[in-house]
Amino acid sequence: MTNPRDTARPPRPFGRVLCAMVTPFTEAGALDLDGARRLAAHLVARGCDGLVLNGTTGESPTTSDAEKAELIAAVREAVGARVPLVAGVGTADTRHTVELTLAAGKAGADGVLMVSPYYSRPPQDALEAHFLEVAEASGLPVMLYDIPGRTGTRIEPETLVRLAAHPRIVAVKDCSYDLLGVQKVLARTDLAYYAGCDEHVLALYALGAAGCVSTVANVVPARVAAILDAFDAGDTARAAALQLRAVPLIEAMTAAGLPGTVTAKALLTGAGLPAGPLRAPLRPAGREAADGLRAVYEELVAG
Repeated sequence: MTNPRDTARPPRPFGRVLCAMVTPFTEAGALDLDGARRLAAHLVARGCDGLVLNGTTGESPTTSDAEKAELIAAVREAVGARVPLVAGVGTADTRHTVELTLAAGKAGADGVLMVSPYYSRPPQDALEAHFLEVAEASGLPVMLYDIPGRTGTRIEPETLVRLAAHPRIVAVKDCSYDLLGVQKVLARTDLAYYAGCDEHVLALYALGAAGCVSTVANVVPARVAAILDAFDAGDTARAAALQLRAVPLIEAMTAAGLPGTVTAKALLTGAGLPAGPLRAPLRPAGREAADGLRAVYEELVAG
């Protein structure tokens, strides 16, 4: 059987370095559309060639459907057609997910990010039917999001292989922590894989992934892009060095007990960039945690 990966690089339907962008709010807690425009333009200018809006890093569980559409439209206005916009539409309700997908298309999204329905933990046949129903509902290409640690349900490799036959299911954001499973799917499909865990950016890219959907890119977009730039240039030693140099910040932002949304907003605020407060139940980083984040960040950018 011919391996669909027998090419120089895989397709990149949504770009290569995508930022899982935070959603800026005003101090009063309202959606900060001007801040979102400025943050999006900043990220694109510094190396992001795609943006993911309304993901969990963007506090999607606490934004309304109307706010989600307003955010997409505002960011589209800010970046124009320069980069793809992928809208998070995942919910625990198939009907609601379809509604969000249609609204995202009307607001200007180029694709949608669809997480497994959470908490209800559907079996694989029901999960497959859910994804297919949403993919059939619109003309937007779909990135599936495999993060069983949050949803409680893995998108099994065999399920992904079957779903890859649908013409609009084109990509996967991977937070499965199953490198063998990822390789099984890469070997048998032409799905564009995106590392969803910042510690896996280089590892998955070296295996043929299309790029990454990065939380850390909110604060160091150029550093994330540099890892993949070095690999593309054939300098694998430099790519590895850059990935390893980023490990302390990756750990502080995503693996030290606080959600990535909290840590990203703390660092963005400290840098004078649009972020604003968090919506409950999330709470801002305390002074000690914020100071620790800032120290790790400053050490990285000074190096």
